[in-house]
Amino acid sequence: MASEAADSSAVGASAAGSPGAGSSAADPSAADSSGPGGSSGTAAAAGLVGRGIADITGEIAECGMLGYGMAYQQSAGLHTRLRARAFAFADSAGRRLMVVVCDLPLMFGSIVQAVLPRLPDGYTDSNVMLTATHTHCGPGGYAHHALYNGNTGGFRPQTFGAIVDGIVEAALAAHADLAPAALRLAHGTLENASANRSRRAFERNPADERAHFPLAVDPQTTVLTVERDGRLVGALNWFAVHNTSMTNQNRLVSADNKGYAGYHWERVVSDVDYLDRAPADFIAAFAQTNAGDMSPNLDLEAGHGPTDDMFENTRIIGTRQSEAAAALAEKAPLADPFDLVLDHRITYVDMADVRVRPEFTGDGRPHRTSGPAGGATSFAGALPDGPTHFKGFDAEQNRILGALSQRVVYPLSARARDAQAPKPIALPGGLVNKLIPLVQQRLPVQLLRIGPLYLIGLPFEVTITAGLRLRRTVAAVVGADVSDVLVAGYSNAYGHYTTTPEEYDAQMYEGGSTLFGRWQLPALQQIASELATAMRDGVGVGSGTPEPDLSGRRHNRGAKPPAEVVPPRGKSFGDQLSFARNGRVVAAEFVAAHPSIDLRRGSTYLTVERETEPGKWVRVADDGDWSTRLHWARDRAGDEQVRPRVPLRSRTAGPGRHATVRIEWDAGEAPPGRYRLSYHGNTPRGSFTGTTAPFEIG
Repeated sequence: MASEAADSSAVGASAAGSPGAGSSAADPSAADSSGPGGSSGTAAAAGLVGRGIADITGEIAECGMLGYGMAYQQSAGLHTRLRARAFAFADSAGRRLMVVVCDLPLMFGSIVQAVLPRLPDGYTDSNVMLTATHTHCGPGGYAHHALYNGNTGGFRPQTFGAIVDGIVEAALAAHADLAPAALRLAHGTLENASANRSRRAFERNPADERAHFPLAVDPQTTVLTVERDGRLVGALNWFAVHNTSMTNQNRLVSADNKGYAGYHWERVVSDVDYLDRAPADFIAAFAQTNAGDMSPNLDLEAGHGPTDDMFENTRIIGTRQSEAAAALAEKAPLADPFDLVLDHRITYVDMADVRVRPEFTGDGRPHRTSGPAGGATSFAGALPDGPTHFKGFDAEQNRILGALSQRVVYPLSARARDAQAPKPIALPGGLVNKLIPLVQQRLPVQLLRIGPLYLIGLPFEVTITAGLRLRRTVAAVVGADVSDVLVAGYSNAYGHYTTTPEEYDAQMYEGGSTLFGRWQLPALQQIASELATAMRDGVGVGSGTPEPDLSGRRHNRGAKPPAEVVPPRGKSFGDQLSFARNGRVVAAEFVAAHPSIDLRRGSTYLTVERETEPGKWVRVADDGDWSTRLHWARDRAGDEQVRPRVPLRSRTAGPGRHATVRIEWDAGEAPPGRYRLSYHGNTPRGSFTGTTAPFEIG
């Protein structure tokens, strides 16, 4: 296992130990056994908590990656596996709740619709939150809306199945693991782990909101700890930063900095074995909050800051999140554990037609959202995290589309002008949706309560100031401190960005990607206020009309399967082709099968083994470890000598019928001894393994 050098940053901590005022059961007939402010200090009275973790890695070869929207960014190997980390909760009144944090680019309604029917009775769309960490280097093709399958050749049933099966597996494990636990909540600050990538838009906000974020970042890091018998067994962390340390030049499937944060803490605490299906001793999930304008690229250039190496940046930014959360967990016992009081509400809203009342619009007049429209800057991409492949789009303005919108679109529609101006419209999504489901319009807005913590579950990427307004809105209704109210972005579906109206007018990337117009945030504040009021008063809310199930539509019947792979003449699958080392980094290349024949979910494509006694080999690393990388390519390109730790940019998918896999392992601080690398693959006729000769690590 590679060594992990310590990295720290400024961390301040405070702890919260009692619920906010005025919450009640989701079922109005259910009694609230503790009442506001209750606290027991005993694990048994605090409630039941369960944890689960499972593999959700999809196709690691020849599948378009979701996030950057780059046509050439097709998966070509594996950096780190993707995980679903689930936490189930049950309070003394019998109410349930579940949060599942997924190493995915985005969460879609397609996944939610497939997962929920497979969960035990009592879990519904209202009390289950499926949320994505927003890695931009995961396989795509798992949406039922066409926009998100643009570089995948269509819908990808294998990736979709791996995600759904893994989430269900993690959720079932968490439910089965329910046991008495003590919960504590702590807040702190984490600096030097994020930067504001849209400062010009941020500066348009009112002075009091800018003063709340003096560095133009949201430094709050929040951790919810789970203890059993005085031992830390789980943690949920929320911190606002994009999961984009890995750039659009990377083609290895990767959980990025959020995934590394969980991996790092889990390995430090309990040395989790991800191939062991038994419940892990410790599970740490690093969830998103209002990260819409927060970049991990501290130099505001893709792949730069704090170093010029995207892999190292991933490790450093992930380590900073992990160590900040761990420091808070150490301080959390200073607070009494809180009684676990659960509550939940959800409503589905047609975001294209919300009538916003004057008290939320900011100008004292009623307004109305409109159909989804993508702005010109949304096609340019967020430059600090990497441009898109759409040529001719500028990150600041588009004179042609701007003039067309101002002179043609807006004069013809007063409603569009009020909702969307000054956006230079590049994609009238509302019109396209009438022909083919392009983006989701009926979107869920959710409010969860876990003791003192309130989570506003939104299917949007919310800027920090937009998030602050939402948090203040809910906090004022339920009587909570604003630090105890978090926006849980990227949850339950996806509807692109949400900015403040002031930021919207700047029409930078985030404003251009706020599909339903400048009144979108006020609309969400209005909806969140209604959910919070219902929760406070112990009454239900109208569920609204969910998005229809689109799984049966023709465009979701599956992408074309990958071309066949066969071994070269005179070779067999698994035959070793080369071996090389560079210091303590070793690499071996093998004749490969196509990884999509078997995704090896919950298993591994590679192992690193150490000889502990003559003839006895023990696994020390696999493809879920930071110390390993797997590169897959059709036809061999380049030298016979393998160059460890060099991205295979020249190895693009082509028409060749042969394939190779290169396994790399950084021995780091591994003890001296004899080791070997193995590649595990599958053909339609069965599995195979290729293994190197033993080699020495001094």
